[in-house]
Amino acid sequence: MIRNASFLEDVLAGLAQPEKSIPSKYFYDRRGSQLFDQICELDEYYPARTESSLMNLYADEMADSLGADCVLIELGSGSSVKTRYLLDHAIDLRSYIPIDISEAHLHQTARELQADYPLTDIHPVAADFTCPASIELPDRSDARRIVYFPGSTLGNFEPLDAAEILSGIQTLCRQDGGLLIGIDLHKETTVLEAAYDDRDGITAAFNLNLLVRINRELGGDFDLDQFKHQANYDTDHRRIEMRLVSKIDQHVAVADELFSFDEGETILTEYSHKYSIDGFIELARGSGLRHERTWTDAEHRFAIMFFNTKTRLSF
Repeated sequence: MIRNASFLEDVLAGLAQPEKSIPSKYFYDRRGSQLFDQICELDEYYPARTESSLMNLYADEMADSLGADCVLIELGSGSSVKTRYLLDHAIDLRSYIPIDISEAHLHQTARELQADYPLTDIHPVAADFTCPASIELPDRSDARRIVYFPGSTLGNFEPLDAAEILSGIQTLCRQDGGLLIGIDLHKETTVLEAAYDDRDGITAAFNLNLLVRINRELGGDFDLDQFKHQANYDTDHRRIEMRLVSKIDQHVAVADELFSFDEGETILTEYSHKYSIDGFIELARGSGLRHERTWTDAEHRFAIMFFNTKTRLSF
């Protein structure tokens, strides 16, 4: 019996398309989450290193932007590594609510955080963060809500979908909330492609683990030796495109459905859009978010930005 019906539905629909694709949110089973943690330690993967450096340098300023007595809600929390900088500096934090699709990994991380921050109420919520307005939160109705969305995760979505997620965040935060978000910035193609195709093959293993998960959970029979990882930067759309490439002509079954692959045919598994600061401010403004502050590194590789959801008064 297949327990995750939405996973099955999305995989079958994606593989039936002329250009095959699978949503990147399904990378994150327990093994996928562990592999992503390893990716964040790689020399080539500058985003995690640069974002962590910014958090280390400016966490006190970011905590000031959050304000006192707020609920901190993290979307796609993973291992909550960077969140620790905020937990160390935030004053009178009402509670921390990590939200992630990988339930086992989420609860393990929450237990570790609770042990390290015993005075902070931590309430993990297993949910799909791509629909933030629909997420049911523990009742903290009178507290200011701040969403933390690190790791440039929003870049995985097409511009219209990203705008919809930002609108959902605005709804989740209500009229006196805020958003602290990390975004990856446009830069040299060589730097970007190396970050998504490391020499140790960790990103390749992360990508291929999606097929392992389909085999295990959906009755698939993908032969991993007959697929390879590919990552290219599309300069026109300013996005990394990550794919799995069939090495041969082959047929693959998933839950008794048969799919044909030609040699060289691909499965799109992830987009990672890169932004300019001005362009992202404009995108967020269209979703009802007003820019307050930006922190970036000397090379302008990455930015962390704070927006508020306060209604601008008119006279």
